[in-house]
Amino acid sequence: QVQLVESGGGLVQAGGSLRLSCAVSGLPFSSHTMGWFRQAPGKEREGVSCISASGMSENYADFVKGRFAISRDNAKNIVYLQMNNLKPEDTAVYYCAAAAGGAVVIEAREYDFWGQGTQVTVSS
Repeated sequence: QVQLVESGGGLVQAGGSLRLSCAVSGLPFSSHTMGWFRQAPGKEREGVSCISASGMSENYADFVKGRFAISRDNAKNIVYLQMNNLKPEDTAVYYCAAAAGGAVVIEAREYDFWGQGTQVTVSS
């Protein structure tokens, strides 16, 4: 049984920080690319960041470059998203997802398993 469970969301003021976590079970975590996506009300789901299975390669959407950082702990089967200098536009439900491999891309169609999401709300 594959499970991805996000945590760490919450309500913060603009300029604040949050660290999201995603605990993964039921698949060989260290063989999967991991990604973070988000979806705001009335908008399509969009890619935020991804990290290769080894943790050696990362990609970021332009709108989070310099503010967010993805990392993973393959010994604990956890992927993180450190979010700094948060903006109201970052308000969304954030999802983690796992992909079997290939290119390290933040395209939703490449990902096979998804978490339930965690709410991030950034106030002005």
